Amino acid sequence: MSFGKLQMMLFSSIVAVGGIGSFVYIMVTKPPYLHASREGVPYFTPTVVNPQGGKPLDVNMLVRHYKGADK
Repeated sequence: MSFGKLQMMLFSSIVAVGGIGSFVYIMVTKPPYLHASREGVPYFTPTVVNPQGGKPLDVNMLVRHYKGADK
């Protein structure tokens, strides 16, 4: 086996272990930024029905509008 092939195998192994390790870390620790959006709305929140028109509204849009960040 040539030195180049050995280097490439070693590099590929390190990248694979790093990727799998990162995935396992994210799945085990579950960082807070994966639970809610930037505005603090939990992911997979159902839409809200607008009482005036009956159309569904996105909760993130409502929170941004309430906070004044929807300009």
